[in-house]
Amino acid sequence: MRYALALLCLMATSTLSSCSTSPAPSATAPLRVATYNTSLYSDQAGGLIAELEGDSAHARKIAAVLQDVRPDLILLNEFDYDDAHRAADLFQHRYLETPQPGGGEALHYPYRYLAAVNTGVPSGLDLDNNGRIGGGAREGGNDAWGYGLHPGQYGMLVLSKYPIDERAVRTFRLLKWSTVPGARNPIDPRTGKPWYSDTAWSQLRLSSKSHWDVPVQAPGGTVHFLVSHPTPPVFDGPEDRNGNRNAQEIRLWQHYLDNASDASWLCDDAGHCGGLAADGKFVIAGDLNNDPIDGDGHHDAIVELMEHPRVLRHPAPTSAGGAETARAYAAKGLKRKGSPEQVTGDFGPKAGAMRLDYVLPSSGFEYLGGGIFWPASTDPHAKIADGSDHHLVWADLRF
Repeated sequence: MRYALALLCLMATSTLSSCSTSPAPSATAPLRVATYNTSLYSDQAGGLIAELEGDSAHARKIAAVLQDVRPDLILLNEFDYDDAHRAADLFQHRYLETPQPGGGEALHYPYRYLAAVNTGVPSGLDLDNNGRIGGGAREGGNDAWGYGLHPGQYGMLVLSKYPIDERAVRTFRLLKWSTVPGARNPIDPRTGKPWYSDTAWSQLRLSSKSHWDVPVQAPGGTVHFLVSHPTPPVFDGPEDRNGNRNAQEIRLWQHYLDNASDASWLCDDAGHCGGLAADGKFVIAGDLNNDPIDGDGHHDAIVELMEHPRVLRHPAPTSAGGAETARAYAAKGLKRKGSPEQVTGDFGPKAGAMRLDYVLPSSGFEYLGGGIFWPASTDPHAKIADGSDHHLVWADLRF
């Protein structure tokens, strides 16, 4: 019987990769949604492809974590983008779909979404105000639309067990920062003048990578997967241009949820304007590079997003490994105000551990639980948890 069903599916779709002979999941079945900054990037164009074509211990650890947690829907941050999607193909087929040491069974995602991002794309403008446009190494990266050493560095990849409505996907890669209500050109306190020239300010894109609304046809209804990876609020000067940009990238989702009647400025890359419908169910996910209490970010931006009327109130995810790491830094004198259990990444002795990664579901979901994949150092799973300086965060939801 299963063979007959598979044959019918093959005849209808020309590929078994999009078919399943398992019973369809119930509309009340839990939906596990996750985000994971994988650090699967290279400073060289094509470098990630070359790494994945070999035997990448790094990629095996990332895949093992995914196989252990087994999300139904996940955003991978810092996954280099290439036009041919070669890196995504390699990672899925050679790593995810092969059982990894410390992980679980092979993991297959029949649906995915990936697209170009702003990182590493030359702007043709002097965005770092060093008197030159472009240049080698970091200079060139600073003058890209989003910091990066080549186009596609630090890209994004969405993997899903459920169909993605690609025709309804909205991307906001080209949206101008200056068009956002309340936006202002950062002021350099050393000169009292705006940081960006009038020409640069009028053209500068808001999103350092991109902002995507990816509609997923999950059991129970459509989930708008709202994903992004705002720039870190550091690596700048007293003008705080990256801190301001990070806050505005986060606030873009607030505007999107507000869907104000005068949001004619909120236009996607296809020219369609406006935010998310009032009855739309969503999950905001990503490495948002902003801790609610600690670090250099504008904390009000992330706090306001978490407390948005359309965002479901739920307990913050926790981990034993994060608490252990944060307390170890505290013992060495690096004091933090936030909960040690809630940190999602370890950023070294100067920055310490912070909460930067989020899965924020909308009201209309029931929150069943969640967590951070950061086992204690004595847990055998700790061997696969160090593939990135960030850790996977997930939430179990039900319509």
